[in-house]
Amino acid sequence: MSCGKSVVGEMFVALGAHLIQSDTVAHQLMQPGEAVYAEVVRHFGSGILNPDKSVNRARLAEAAFGQPSRIEELNRIVHPAVIERENRWMDEIAQEDANAIAMVEAALILEAKAQKRFDRLIVVTCLPEQRAERWAKRTKVDLESARREVVRRMAAQLPDEEKVKAADYVIDNSGSLDETQEQVKQIYEKLRAEEKRSGAQA
Repeated sequence: MSCGKSVVGEMFVALGAHLIQSDTVAHQLMQPGEAVYAEVVRHFGSGILNPDKSVNRARLAEAAFGQPSRIEELNRIVHPAVIERENRWMDEIAQEDANAIAMVEAALILEAKAQKRFDRLIVVTCLPEQRAERWAKRTKVDLESARREVVRRMAAQLPDEEKVKAADYVIDNSGSLDETQEQVKQIYEKLRAEEKRSGAQA
């Protein structure tokens, strides 16, 4: 978390990739009237709702990240619907352009054992203190509160070392944006080359 997946995703899009964000899909599925919304409220209670009945994501995170069984409960409700929506999107992209590079930005691919859905896995890393600083800036909280929240959320995720081992490509986002951009460019070129090779063999 807070290592800059979205910034990296935008860089890939600027080069020509297609991108969908799991977090955005989950947010859409948790709108009032959606089946996922009803299930989330049934399992976690009306205390996670704002006055307008929309889901207060901070309260939901607080309720879910407190204990592993609750995280698993939330994932069981949300993940299948998110995966279905993403698969439909990837199929649509493939129909439009069989050589397109379609990417899914998600935080818990390995934790959800969903890596087999994808041809390649790219992991974005950064230094622990940078996670806290970026979380503090993003959520407008003090640095100490950000550190506590990062530790709490990271406890529900695999350590970076494990993610790096499982990755096909790793982007170190602890340096400058220019340095990150160069890594993105190199990986994008490799992905395009792989796509050309597989297209030629088809």
